[in-house]
Amino acid sequence: MSLEGWVPNLSEYLTLADVIDQAFDYRGNTTVVKVDGTEVEGYIFNRNKDVLEPYVQMFDVAGNGPFKIPYSEIKNIKFTGKDTATGNSWLAWLERKEKEKAEKAAPLDKGTA
Repeated sequence: MSLEGWVPNLSEYLTLADVIDQAFDYRGNTTVVKVDGTEVEGYIFNRNKDVLEPYVQMFDVAGNGPFKIPYSEIKNIKFTGKDTATGNSWLAWLERKEKEKAEKAAPLDKGTA
């Protein structure tokens, strides 16, 4: 299941800290919606919730940064970018199996020539 396109509805059951953790693990761009109404689209590569003022760090879509955004300035996070991990585990497994199959067949081909 991918979070791509998800706009979380924060509640007592889904907190901002939960969404930030999911955004940190997400392999695509997100859009941080700030309390002041501005939005920053980019890639969240770090977060620290165990400090006096918790924050996320990200690069914007132009590659600028890193930017440090305190949790207190974040209203929500939208999962707006393509999830680059979607389907990759199956594709990687399939490619590995095809390679192994080809490697096993190669010695047989050499012996019959």
